[in-house]
Amino acid sequence: MKRLMIVDGQNQFMRSYIVNPTITPNGDPIGGVVGFLQSMNKFCSTVTPDIFVVVWDGEGGSKKRRSQNKNYKAGRKPPKLNRWGSNLTPSELRTNQIQQQVRIVEYLNQTPIMQFREPGVEADDVISYIKSMPVFQDYQKVIISSDKDFIQLLDDKTLLMRPTQEEILNKARIVEKHSIHPRNFALARAMVGDKSDNLDGIRGVGLKTVAKAFSFLSEDKDYYLQDIKNYSMGVTSNLSIYNKVVEEYQKICDNYSIMQLYSPLISAQCAMRITGKFESYEPMYNKTEVNKMLSMDGLTNLNINCLSTRFNSMISYWNGL
Repeated sequence: MKRLMIVDGQNQFMRSYIVNPTITPNGDPIGGVVGFLQSMNKFCSTVTPDIFVVVWDGEGGSKKRRSQNKNYKAGRKPPKLNRWGSNLTPSELRTNQIQQQVRIVEYLNQTPIMQFREPGVEADDVISYIKSMPVFQDYQKVIISSDKDFIQLLDDKTLLMRPTQEEILNKARIVEKHSIHPRNFALARAMVGDKSDNLDGIRGVGLKTVAKAFSFLSEDKDYYLQDIKNYSMGVTSNLSIYNKVVEEYQKICDNYSIMQLYSPLISAQCAMRITGKFESYEPMYNKTEVNKMLSMDGLTNLNINCLSTRFNSMISYWNGL
């Protein structure tokens, strides 16, 4: 089966930026670049994609959801870095973080990896849109991110690889693990909330409670907010979750509007730009320039052989379409 790999760029970059202590010969931190390229090399070896996409958060991407809930992603603490960052001020750390991310984009621009960064749009929405494009209906889609938001996108041809958790999830695994079907996962999480995004759920309610109270959410069938409310109002049970759902229904609706990716928050113009980029894409791999950049960054010993080999296969695949 043809395979499309979609990487949550910000998620993977921050993972590398936080833990990798590599320093350039000039003394500048560059672990984010090193870790990111090493991860891409590993992913290419494991997934062997025919088409490789990296999606970044667009500038101001959180504004739409923050307009619905001012607490969305508010109050996030700066990442706890490896000891390499102890001698840098917060301003210097932020500048270095941006510089490293820009450098990764420069590297990827010399490869057949497609990159997307849409102004005012979060990466999650772009990933959801690409995953659902009709042109990829016969592809296996592999989303790479540690973010649980993508669980809701899993289906017969979509997997989620979570590198931090060292797990690969599919539709059956989610139903087995949580007794909740991916197509109803956003609905369940709207009740639970999401601490990482600073979204409060129903107090004292977790996924296990939701699965027990609403066992029908395990079915391969779409359920809706009103279904949850109607069931809660009609059931005879001592479980407190039912009264809480009715009492806090508006909060659940607001959470769902922010969490759901089934209908991504992108404009028609944005969708046209994404579609057009795939239609006009002409892959290339400037290995000479990549090696030159590695030399400039003092990374000549960085092993990205699997990545390089896969680039050539990707170009051959694309030219054969």
